[in-house]
Amino acid sequence: MLALRIALASAIFLIVTNSVGAADSQVIGADKPTITGAGAHFSWVIFNDLRPALEHKSGRTIHLFGKESMLGMGCNAGIKTAKLNRDDHETFGFVCCDLAREEQSKEGIVLYPIANEPILILVHRSNPITNLSVKQLRALFSGEITNWKQVGGADKPVVVVTRLHCKHRPGHWKTILPDAKQFRQDRLNVKSAAEMVKTVSDFAGGLGHTGATWIFDHQSQVKAIRVGGVAPTAANLAAGRYPFYRQLGAVASKTASATVKSIISQVQTGPEFRDIARKYELVPLN
Repeated sequence: MLALRIALASAIFLIVTNSVGAADSQVIGADKPTITGAGAHFSWVIFNDLRPALEHKSGRTIHLFGKESMLGMGCNAGIKTAKLNRDDHETFGFVCCDLAREEQSKEGIVLYPIANEPILILVHRSNPITNLSVKQLRALFSGEITNWKQVGGADKPVVVVTRLHCKHRPGHWKTILPDAKQFRQDRLNVKSAAEMVKTVSDFAGGLGHTGATWIFDHQSQVKAIRVGGVAPTAANLAAGRYPFYRQLGAVASKTASATVKSIISQVQTGPEFRDIARKYELVPLN
């Protein structure tokens, strides 16, 4: 079954990159194959915003998958895409988790940290709560506190919504509670940021979490609250005042070309990234 899945992923990758590359190569890098990136949504947003500048500087067409990706979405998809790298089909991936050296060595990839991203604590827009302490939030997520009136809110049950992805990797939601078993058992589990925002919007007593690299539309009924009186900004995160965050990064095969490494380096250190970091309250790591 595993071999079949890998073969299918490889086949999809070749079909997508060949069809996309044929069209895009008429504009940039006509004599060179398209470079493909895929993976975690939040890192994808960064690369997508920077794509015109990256294509201009590299002279290559870059096609990205992440938000609605047939190559898969999430950190695992980013790692799988990076491992599909070949001389004639160059690839890289995006992740929103730190990766241990052991995992990088096992998978034959290299992690390139880009930025730390605040994790927003979301409640329903109608909720009068605008600030909670770290202790209160951990009690809410764990189920020790089950009604908003216990923290000064309305008499409504707390509906905990979680996305506990990448359970065996460090960081991200583990800054809230370090183990999935510590979260409230009768919680709602979702598979994407979009589903997180929608689910918290559906419940007046909703409580959830998501990365700051998210654009909330007029239909979402959520708001981000302060933690310990501190707003989830880059300045507060960099100063160590805001407690919840995760690391965004890129991954590439150990055999990745100099061009792929250069593109990732431009994201890490290029001047265009400073505007993106300000837009999404990110703390650059390079």
